[in-house]
Amino acid sequence: MTAAPASTAPLSAAPDALGRFGEFGGTFVPETLVAALADLSEQFESAMGDPEFRRELDGLLSTFVGRPTALYKAGGLTRLAASKSASGKSATIWLKREDLAHTGAHKINNTMGQALLTQRMGKQRVIAETGAGQHGVATATAAAHFGLQCDVYMGSEDVRRQHINVVRMKLLGANVIEVDSGSRTLKDATNEAMRDWMASVESTHYILGSVVGPHPFPRIVRDFQSVIGVESKEQCREAFGREPDCVVACVGGGSNAAGIFHPFIDDAGVELVGVEAGGRGASAGSHAAPLTHGSPGILHGSLSYVLQDDSGQTAPVHSCSAGLDYPGVGPEHAFWKDAGRVSYSSVSDERALDAFVDLCRSEGIIPALETAHAIAEAIERAGRMDESQHVLVNCSGRGDKDVDEADRLLRARGGPAQTIATVVDVPVPR
Repeated sequence: MTAAPASTAPLSAAPDALGRFGEFGGTFVPETLVAALADLSEQFESAMGDPEFRRELDGLLSTFVGRPTALYKAGGLTRLAASKSASGKSATIWLKREDLAHTGAHKINNTMGQALLTQRMGKQRVIAETGAGQHGVATATAAAHFGLQCDVYMGSEDVRRQHINVVRMKLLGANVIEVDSGSRTLKDATNEAMRDWMASVESTHYILGSVVGPHPFPRIVRDFQSVIGVESKEQCREAFGREPDCVVACVGGGSNAAGIFHPFIDDAGVELVGVEAGGRGASAGSHAAPLTHGSPGILHGSLSYVLQDDSGQTAPVHSCSAGLDYPGVGPEHAFWKDAGRVSYSSVSDERALDAFVDLCRSEGIIPALETAHAIAEAIERAGRMDESQHVLVNCSGRGDKDVDEADRLLRARGGPAQTIATVVDVPVPR
């Protein structure tokens, strides 16, 4: 399927009234959810048009979340990119520091907005799905702030990988519900959260964590996350007098990428690059890269690119990163791909682990394994660009949650002596 823009309207104008991004998106749900989704769409439009709602949200983003997050010139990473390039030169790499937001990732931008919307709708309970745990922590944080009951669904494999975030959620008062079905990861947690919502929609709001699912969720999450790109445009103009030449972000469901890309989407001079999880290779079950290897299909209520077999059954996925371990992607990313506006690549587990250590050593910043995929792509791309150019990377989350898993993976890759402390033997260029 090739989905060109439906009209001459700018790409940023999507979705249409039916929640479609070109051929993608829409609402493919049981009848029990149709009215609830229509009401949610009306409530969201009303809230976003209410100056008081916007003022309250902006105040929370400033005083509670800590926005605006910093734009950081990554001099050490830039020198490292130059040392790895054939020319010995590199574009300047900048980081949009979403890892500095409260709870340690971009997820809080969306959960505070949706929790405020939940309060406006008069509901007292929220549910969420989580893979890496950052969305779960952000939902639990928002629920605690607003005094809402909170249940978070999480695959048992992700509970193992991200145990520290499970502890954080419980400390914040959330009930963490382990999911043992399927691959026991993000897809399965989403399945269970959707089932819960179908049975409890009258009293419960589902704070979906990414730009996936039925309309209006992709629009809601994108709009709440677009604060990242709005701030970035202004900060780049202040820092180096213009917009960046290239913006890079990791893509699982795609919320951090949609948030930073959308404000730049109509700026033709800005290259936009989404980075999927290449995992162990291109064979089925070895990666989580639906835009690279998938085909159009319906997953969790919308039409987008999906990893699936010839019978349309969702395929197994793999990534070293729990947050990218998902067989689908937000429909707006599918739209941008087929429109040719955003290019999508994939980065292997090995390259992501290398970049994880690279950022630690070159800048003193421990990134999330999700973010490390974008860092790996940025290092390579910057090394092919001119010194006068600028690459902006969405540093979507910090890596406290990943240090144990990264250490385990590095040990497995290089033997017992190959720990995080010894994996890099060559000094970082200064």
